[in-house]
Amino acid sequence: MMPISSLQIEDLLAAYREARATPEQVIHAVYDRIDAWPDKAVWISLFPREEALARARALAERPEGIDGLPLYGIPFAVKDNIDCAGLPTTAACPDYAYQPWENATAVQRLLDAGAIAIGKTNLDQFATGLNGTRSPYGAPRCVFDGEYISGGSSSGSAVAVAAGLVSFALGTDTAGSGRVPAALNNIVGVKPTKGLLSTAGVVPACRSLDCVTVFALNVGDGNRVRRISQANDGDDPYGRTLTPRPLPLRGFRFGVLAGEDRKFCGDRDAAGLYDRACERLASLGGQAVEIDYQPFAAAAALLYDGPWVAERLAAIQTFFNTSPGAINPVVRQIIQGGRRFTSVDAFEGQYRLKALERVAAREWEKIDFMLLPTCPTTYTVAEMEANPIEYNANLGLYTNFVNLLDCCGVAVPAGRRRDGLPLGVTLIGPAFTDDALAVLADRLHRALVETAGATGQGLSARSLVPEPAPAAYVDLAVVGAHLRGMPLHHQLTELDALFVRACRTAAPYRLYALPNTEPAKPGLIREPGYAGKGVEVEVWRLTEAAFGRFVGRIPGPLGIGTVELEDGSSVKSFLCEEWAVRGAEDITGFGGWKAYCTALTIKAGAASAG
Repeated sequence: MMPISSLQIEDLLAAYREARATPEQVIHAVYDRIDAWPDKAVWISLFPREEALARARALAERPEGIDGLPLYGIPFAVKDNIDCAGLPTTAACPDYAYQPWENATAVQRLLDAGAIAIGKTNLDQFATGLNGTRSPYGAPRCVFDGEYISGGSSSGSAVAVAAGLVSFALGTDTAGSGRVPAALNNIVGVKPTKGLLSTAGVVPACRSLDCVTVFALNVGDGNRVRRISQANDGDDPYGRTLTPRPLPLRGFRFGVLAGEDRKFCGDRDAAGLYDRACERLASLGGQAVEIDYQPFAAAAALLYDGPWVAERLAAIQTFFNTSPGAINPVVRQIIQGGRRFTSVDAFEGQYRLKALERVAAREWEKIDFMLLPTCPTTYTVAEMEANPIEYNANLGLYTNFVNLLDCCGVAVPAGRRRDGLPLGVTLIGPAFTDDALAVLADRLHRALVETAGATGQGLSARSLVPEPAPAAYVDLAVVGAHLRGMPLHHQLTELDALFVRACRTAAPYRLYALPNTEPAKPGLIREPGYAGKGVEVEVWRLTEAAFGRFVGRIPGPLGIGTVELEDGSSVKSFLCEEWAVRGAEDITGFGGWKAYCTALTIKAGAASAG
């Protein structure tokens, strides 16, 4: 079997393009690794090897090919509170299990992008816990020392990535479940802005707070998967569309803990790793600003000491009432606590949170984002089982507030203690700063550590997170007469537009040849529900002033709107009014305007020759 030197996404894609590996070979190697890995508590269920191999072979038949499938042949895992058709969803409770007939939205988008699902991973039951020990399927262990916890609730997902069993994994995060296991296993955890990744097909913990998250070996991979997965699909009532919010990438101010807010549970090594991370981030062009953490800590306390515990009960109330004995005793104790809250308490909790938001806003005025310990320390499995409530609460000291106060975060490794155990730090920004935060997190990650997970592989140079377009610029996707080599391309070059990349739109777009236009032009239409292969576009970058001049020259029925690209990102683009394509030729099957024009030229030449 061929050796796999790296499961990082860009490294695998490069191996495929250069014919050094095939998806089928990689899937064989992945299953061999899973068979050999000693911790059998990582997985709750696996697709049969032959089924995964069949999916790998089927990629060769997909017309988009590797250049049209951004996750072509990339193996991934799914936390077992997220639906994955073909495997039961258990939420780590066998009596609760059901068989989903369709994939969760986030899973489906990954499969559509060419990724290959391997199986379902273990978790703290009903995603209630940050430690990874509350499952009847066993407690996954830290990949560096089997005596220690893996972190939770997304325990199996984090271990699967850190152990080199898959390239990335989906988790969920209500209180820190997508970040704490990343810290304790030396990997990256991407916690998006609430609502960016649909929770349709996810067993809820606290429905109003839940997020689907990504574990990866580097920030570039995690951010790539986040952007592909994100979708406001209409099936998640809390769904939102990304409206990117910039952060300064140089000269930034980052909030740090000071005084009594620095709580590391007696772990001096953890405190030292945090201080080192703050120093490294400052050396990358930032200024550390001490903040008052108290309003954030008070918001965090509401998650388990306030009425949000009742939301956990609401999520599984029928099952809880009929089958309490099937639930882990610690989980049952926590969820049972939801019964003590009244409807009045629920409103008072909302009022309290709003008041804390106002106080926290004064701290945000001082900073652009925060750098906090992901968790203050770690524990052995035996220690956690002996003191499951207090020690679990300690793990959430710096994570529990994030969803309540509508923030996003990226957890990165900070290094290892003297005993070899890893810990991490998290960059936390306001909602919708996901793209910019990823750039900063990637820089810090590479400045702090040299390897990913427990396999010793270096961070892929191919996975650097590119800077988003500066705020003073606009990225524009062109689809027809403004493409390179087309008659109106000069309108871009005259405005000093910069070429960014060639790519495709997301699936639900059609392209039509508009009649009676001079020069000939196409019309791009979004058609919700249409599962196409995307339309070829070129992305160009203009200054805001140049963009304004460019838009002023666009004739009807064309206009400028926002288009989703194949990687999940959004840019400005030409769109067409729907009335203008009635009766027009649908040329979507050609893949793009240039291919259509080439076909017309060939057809005309053949007719002339005849």
